[in-house]
Amino acid sequence: MMDFFLSLSANVTYYLSLAAVFLAVAIIWFALGKKVQEFADNYKQTFTSTATANASDMFMTVDPNQLFTMNIIAIIVLPVLTFVVTRDTAATVAMLGLILFFPTAIYKQMRKQRLKRFEAQMPDGLAMISGAMRAGASLNIALESLVKEQPAPLSQEFELFLKEQRLGVEFEVSIKKMEERIPIADFGMLVTALLINREVGGNLAETMETLGETLRRKAMMEGKIESLTAQGKLQGIVMTGLPILLGVLLNFMEPEAMSKLWTTTIGWVVLTIIIVMEAMGYFMISKITSIDV
Repeated sequence: MMDFFLSLSANVTYYLSLAAVFLAVAIIWFALGKKVQEFADNYKQTFTSTATANASDMFMTVDPNQLFTMNIIAIIVLPVLTFVVTRDTAATVAMLGLILFFPTAIYKQMRKQRLKRFEAQMPDGLAMISGAMRAGASLNIALESLVKEQPAPLSQEFELFLKEQRLGVEFEVSIKKMEERIPIADFGMLVTALLINREVGGNLAETMETLGETLRRKAMMEGKIESLTAQGKLQGIVMTGLPILLGVLLNFMEPEAMSKLWTTTIGWVVLTIIIVMEAMGYFMISKITSIDV
């Protein structure tokens, strides 16, 4: 009888322990799932809001939910494919990091190109405004002509400016918002000229013509400097990439000898020194060939 009670007590203790473990796992799983859901919701909200703001700045009509879906698919599929193909954890992690930072890098590059096109279109735009004002048109009419004749992004930005003016937004507020969207020093000169003209008056057509001619000469000078420094920049790229290309070729030609770099402590130290010196050399050449104008 005593053995029966002892066996029953042991069974009850066993099942109670199982129930406690199951309950603890369920609670942890529920809490973890809730945290994951909160993180996913916050990530989606941040991604969609950032994508909407970036698309609005670029005057692009895109669905942020579709971009988020494509981003999630890329985050899941591409690292898995990388691991299946390479069987390398480091390459998989590198692919995941690349995907996470890829949208931001793409946006920065697109915005940089857009600002560059805007800056290149400014001299012609200012010449058109000056010509229209000399013919007797007001500033708003001259800007409307610019919007009709000039390509994007110059026409898009000034079209938004004119729409704000029609809605009753003050001139100073609209032009300041435009300056925030276009953080270019040349455009800042135009904003300053417009604000000063609004306060003290003067011949705005002549001011626009002079500013446009100045920007045109500045663009010509920058083009000459880029042409003169292009050879130095290309040399920096070639000198930086040549040791890397040579290392890859030697790895295929003499894999046994080159394997010391990847499998020994001294090899990793040498690789670290090589990477640091390559980065320093490329940085120094870039600083030498980069001239502020």
